[in-house]
Amino acid sequence: MNKMSPDFPLNFPLIYLLPTHIEPDKLPELESKIPTLTHEINEANIILGKISNKERAKFELRRRSILTEDINIPSASPLTPETQVDDPSPPSKRRKLDSSVSPKPARDHTQKITSEGEILDDNASTLSRVSWDGQGTESTTDEDDNPILRVVKLSWFMDCLAQKSILPIDKYLIYQGRRIQKIPSKPPPNHDDILRRARQEGGNDSSGASGLLPAYASALQHSRTSSHVKRPELVHETTSEHERRLYLTPIPEYLRTTYSCQRPTPVNPPNNSFIDELEKIRTLRTLEGDKIGVRAYSTSIASLSAYPYLISHPAEVERLPGCSDKIATLYQQWKANGYLEEVEDAKKDPKMSVLQLFYNIWGVADTTARDFYKKGWRDLDDIIEHGWNSLSRVQQIGVKYYDELQDKLPRREVEEIGQVILNHANNVRKGFQMVIVGGYRRGKKENGDVDVVLSHPDPAATFNFVFDIVKSLEKDKYITHTLILSTKNSERGQTPVAWKGQDRKAGSGFDTLDKALVVWQDPHWDKAVSSRNPNPHRRVDIIISPWKTAGCAVIGWTGGTTFQRDLRRYCKHVKTLKFDSSGARSRTDGTWVDLESDASGPAPDMLTAEKRVFERLGLEWRPPEERCTR
Repeated sequence: MNKMSPDFPLNFPLIYLLPTHIEPDKLPELESKIPTLTHEINEANIILGKISNKERAKFELRRRSILTEDINIPSASPLTPETQVDDPSPPSKRRKLDSSVSPKPARDHTQKITSEGEILDDNASTLSRVSWDGQGTESTTDEDDNPILRVVKLSWFMDCLAQKSILPIDKYLIYQGRRIQKIPSKPPPNHDDILRRARQEGGNDSSGASGLLPAYASALQHSRTSSHVKRPELVHETTSEHERRLYLTPIPEYLRTTYSCQRPTPVNPPNNSFIDELEKIRTLRTLEGDKIGVRAYSTSIASLSAYPYLISHPAEVERLPGCSDKIATLYQQWKANGYLEEVEDAKKDPKMSVLQLFYNIWGVADTTARDFYKKGWRDLDDIIEHGWNSLSRVQQIGVKYYDELQDKLPRREVEEIGQVILNHANNVRKGFQMVIVGGYRRGKKENGDVDVVLSHPDPAATFNFVFDIVKSLEKDKYITHTLILSTKNSERGQTPVAWKGQDRKAGSGFDTLDKALVVWQDPHWDKAVSSRNPNPHRRVDIIISPWKTAGCAVIGWTGGTTFQRDLRRYCKHVKTLKFDSSGARSRTDGTWVDLESDASGPAPDMLTAEKRVFERLGLEWRPPEERCTR
């Protein structure tokens, strides 16, 4: 329902407010300032969002089941409420479409908002007008009857209030698109036709199976309708179902936050099976290069992973932070079928299978995987035959040991590798401490690699120590290949670098601990049985941290991906800090902030340092087994 207030003389259009990136406790206050607020996005003339780019705007529309086709935002001179800009150029040529496709004109639109509260879309041949009055009444006309949607920066509304005038939207417009009309519903079925089909199925019709309508016969032959596959059930609510929604188990208080670093997330949550399927879709989004989709699914997965109860109704999903009605629909689909259709379709898609193969090569990111595919490569043999010399050394090693590096390591082997590294460190210099981090520390039974953080109370011991530890392990033939050796922390004298702000150049040295990423192989085997080492190659990361930031290093290399992302986001918005595994910096003056020392001095050990970081950041301590956001 639209809200009007005498305190707001401005004649705003109907506005829908996207809650994305708006703190939950600030959302009600902001909504109260919008006199023409609507909670139905389909009614809105303007969609306000605290977002900055077109792709995010399109994603927010898609997740609300709104499909659009782009309308280019012209780079014309600024529009004003009092002037109308005509486009003197001739209309763009239209691409010839197949006769089965309804042509839609491609037009560049210019906009203005008049002082009476109208949005005008002007074109040499058409005029699209969306108008509103103080009561929220609107009329929409367009050449093809498809309404135009505009996503506008939230700052437009705030600036309008500040200047007490409805401003032009051209400088604030993030995205505009024309809604794609949904396929019209089929007409109600003819009752006689239904009876005839029923007789045919029962064998009572003389025409037999051959008398089936082609479309019906095709549907029966479709692989998804085979008798052993359960079809999704139609959504319906009985009175008991409705009552069930009213008496759902209350959401735990810790799940009301948008920061996953503030809530416990176990390694094996009750809804693991459904979450596994969502992770597969997230991987598909990664392979497609849809970064916003990856982030959205990560948020949903983290929220579901922290939910302590077994879900039995889609309504339970909808109310969780970061879980839209889209995730609830996917849950319903999974509950009915035991699978998600998109995941099953991807298994049959040769392209996705190839992209997944390439993406699993160590040293190959999703962008590189797509580049390999564009070159016509379809398997590892193609890469070796046609592109070997174009690969980096790291990628060549990833291809060479592809199968071995896909194997998981049991916890026992992770512990054995960690102990070997610690022994070598203390052989070089006594007093080193080590924490095995990564998935092992979070409680995973099997791990893709081994991550360890080494530190020493004496700053001189960690200075350039990465060279010493690698040399020692290579001498005893544990390290077969060094993939990456970084010494940037030592190069700057292990002195924390002041944060340089948003405009700092990439690679400026902020997130730079000394580290060695290596390929590992146990050099011991029974030579009487085999003349060649049969032990598998493993991936091992050795991170060296100065003592004064060891707690940050342990946190940064322990938590799941979304936990780490939300920890950085929490530090930014709540603590005004820039945080990562090399320490924390003030976003106000850029200086390093010591989170690990107290009046008595530095922490006595790495785990105490880690707990102090939680405390100084105002976060409740979460053991590693509760940071499994995936």
